[in-house]
Parts: sequence; C-alpha cells; structure tokens
Amino acid sequence: MARILIIEDNEMDRELLVRRLSKQGHELRLAASGEAGIEMAESAGTDLIVLDLGLPGMDGWEVAAVLRRQSATRAIPILAVTAHARQCDLERALLCGCDEFETKPVSGDRLTAKVNRLLANRLSPVIEGDVET
Repeated sequence: MARILIIEDNEMDRELLVRRLSKQGHELRLAASGEAGIEMAESAGTDLIVLDLGLPGMDGWEVAAVLRRQSATRAIPILAVTAHARQCDLERALLCGCDEFETKPVSGDRLTAKVNRLLANRLSPVIEGDVET
C-alpha cells in the first residue's frame, strides 16, 4: 500500500483519519504542524499528503504552496481536509496546489474514494503511445 503523510493539528481529527486510512493498509506518518509536515514530506517515500488547511501558524494553504515550489515534493498529490467548506475555500486550495478537497467531518467513503483516485494517478506508470513494429 501507499505511504501517506497526515498533517493535522487536531488530535481527534488526526485519529479519525488514521483509523480510516489504516483500514486500507496504508503506512501512515503524522505531523501536527505545517513546518513539521513540510520536513517530513521532503523525506523520500511519501505517496500522498492529507493536509488540514486550518493549521495554526503556517496554515495548510501556505504549506501546499511551499510543497509545490520544492522539487522534492512538487509531484506528491495533496488532499486538503478542512472545516472551511465555502466554494472560495475550495478554489483557494486548488490554486495553492492541492489536488483534491474534502470537508470535515470527513466522510469515510468519500475519503477512501479520493485517496484511491489520487494514489492511482500517482502510482500508475506513464504509458506512452503504442509503438508499431
């Protein structure tokens, strides 16, 4: 399965995400702040980041923008999770570099579907056009 980094400051929300994603067999790493999350994402082997946008200090929008600017983390898909559920929040998350968006409280089925879709896109091999011989 995949290696997923969860960047979430709220312990209850973090545990909810851990329970839902560990059922799928993923290897999970946890960060409680944006700064710690960036540092952990830079280490090799992160397949997906689940990022709370409402982090204290460096918020999730800033974290996503930093991750997209760095070559080591640029290609890692980011799933934003947040209680900020307005259309402008979604648009801002996508502009900052998030690939997908989920509102809190997180739906287990929607979370699983979004994680699976992002991982399939990340982990599937790039297939170039068929070559005829």
